[in-house]
Amino acid sequence: MSPTAVTGSGERWGPLWGARPADWALSEDQQVPTYEEALTRVALEPGQRVLDIGCGVGAFLRLVAARGARAFGMDACEALLEVARRRLPDADLRVGEMEALPYDDDTFDLVTGFNAFFFANDIVAAVREAGRVAKPGARVVIQVWGPHERNDLEAVKAVIRPYFPPRPADAPPEPDYSKPGVLEDIASKAGLDPESAFDTAWSYEFPDEETVRRALVAPAGIAVLVGPDHEQEVQDAIVKGLTTHRAPDGTYRLRNTFHSLIARAR
Repeated sequence: MSPTAVTGSGERWGPLWGARPADWALSEDQQVPTYEEALTRVALEPGQRVLDIGCGVGAFLRLVAARGARAFGMDACEALLEVARRRLPDADLRVGEMEALPYDDDTFDLVTGFNAFFFANDIVAAVREAGRVAKPGARVVIQVWGPHERNDLEAVKAVIRPYFPPRPADAPPEPDYSKPGVLEDIASKAGLDPESAFDTAWSYEFPDEETVRRALVAPAGIAVLVGPDHEQEVQDAIVKGLTTHRAPDGTYRLRNTFHSLIARAR
């Protein structure tokens, strides 16, 4: 069965994420430790079909392909997928809505969403879709930010949060996804069986202030949201907020923790 077409989070976020794909890659390509940790826990085998929801420029899927698995990716942003297609010419990469995935039931051996599901208008609906397209017993990896106090990028979030587009009026309220039991509850409501949770900590590293300015207004279309009249101001505030994370040689090191749940489809 295929999903009924809906208008969801992709319409809201796709154009924003596509504003500066090369600058977003400066961050996405550093997230390999998170991807590697997940892959060590799911026993991926060559030939298996893997779907990454919110696949971006394809950093995770490159690891999947290197292990001999078949890479599939879905993202709301065509501009990010254009980069991913150059990197992964043999992958099946599609534009779509995570609340209505463009795949049939019981298709994939592994489904992942790294810092993706919470962009959905309804995270339970998005995770339910992930379970729908997963084969019975297949694992679904759900990753979110870890506790606020264990994330150096909280200083950046405080600057940019006022510019984010409001959630739809009928969207469910957002919980603190990092709290114990929250992802398990979401997975259960979505019809999945929670299996194991784990945290991963690692650092973004940027060589200089100019790179920080580029990289940290690229996620979620921050530069577009603040507009050209305020971009310099927001970049200045970000740099100021990260003063304590700048080394004497001018490099930046931002340590963050990410929380993940592995669940099984029924």
